[in-house]
Amino acid sequence: MAEQEQINKQIVLRFNKEVMEKGNVEVLNEIIHPDFINYSAAPGVHTGRQGIIDFTINGMHKALTGVSVEIHDQVAENDKVVTRKTIHGTHIGTFMGIRPSQKRVQIKIIDIVTLKDGRYMAHWSVRDVQDLINKSSD
Repeated sequence: MAEQEQINKQIVLRFNKEVMEKGNVEVLNEIIHPDFINYSAAPGVHTGRQGIIDFTINGMHKALTGVSVEIHDQVAENDKVVTRKTIHGTHIGTFMGIRPSQKRVQIKIIDIVTLKDGRYMAHWSVRDVQDLINKSSD
């Protein structure tokens, strides 16, 4: 594997551990390029850096406690990194329109990130929120 591909995987891992898991906005601002575009943002949601802050810090971290990110696989090629991961947490507040269950939940995700000069430039994602839905309706 090329050295830059390995570096890109480490940047994505850092984002997942520092931003997604810990809610560190300083690291988010360091890693997300000002021209970043999130192609997976929901309709009406900001597609830039602010959208990541709204989803992660103002959304997920208010709705889930004890957040942890489990990385299952990472594949890097050229400027792209694909990550298969699971976010774990206790669902205490409404998230993505799903009412809280007060139960431990998991969100399965596959992300594709394009990086340039060590920063996120673009993002695509597939999220499986079935566990959230199932536990909120129990």
